[in-house]
Amino acid sequence: MKTLSFHPTDPNEGACIPSADMGKSATTKVLLRQPRSEDGVVVHQLVKNCPPLDENSIYCNLLQTSHFAGTSIVAEIDKQLVGFASGYLVPERPDTLFIWQVAVTQEGRGQGLAWHMIQGILRRPNCIHVRNLETTITPVNTASEALFRSVARRFGSTFYATVMFERERHFQSLHDSKWLLRIGLGNNPVPRLNSTSSQQG
Repeated sequence: MKTLSFHPTDPNEGACIPSADMGKSATTKVLLRQPRSEDGVVVHQLVKNCPPLDENSIYCNLLQTSHFAGTSIVAEIDKQLVGFASGYLVPERPDTLFIWQVAVTQEGRGQGLAWHMIQGILRRPNCIHVRNLETTITPVNTASEALFRSVARRFGSTFYATVMFERERHFQSLHDSKWLLRIGLGNNPVPRLNSTSSQQG
């Protein structure tokens, strides 16, 4: 199994510092960059291949990779997209970054790719005032819950979970309830990332 090392295509994008090699002989470079609208269809297929994530329309993915490109990120290995994380600043709470979805191919799993993508977004200039991180999950999405609990541990932060959208009240029993996960990042999160950027998880 090859080790992943993470590299920004443009240092000004605020992407992640390369990760440690962990002493393994073969290392695969992962490029982290801001998405482009041309990535929309590939992102759609990636999300489709990552159950239990909700499959949005291609149009939605085009908006994510254009209107929300500043708070989203893609990961590439040999010019093939292996990861995507989308987010946005909550309009009435610009200190809160809401992570919409995190999708990683089988090739990229188990070596911290999701964590590095979240870091990459937090390092962007437009996230400099972000002090809280939020996402929603369904009860069956244990992988996403584990990811965000791990993020909370890395920041030494509080982790709250409450029901945001209820199965009967909001979805008319057509979808499982969505739980809101909220992590406080502290007053100055980016310097704290410097000491954890090489961690795997």
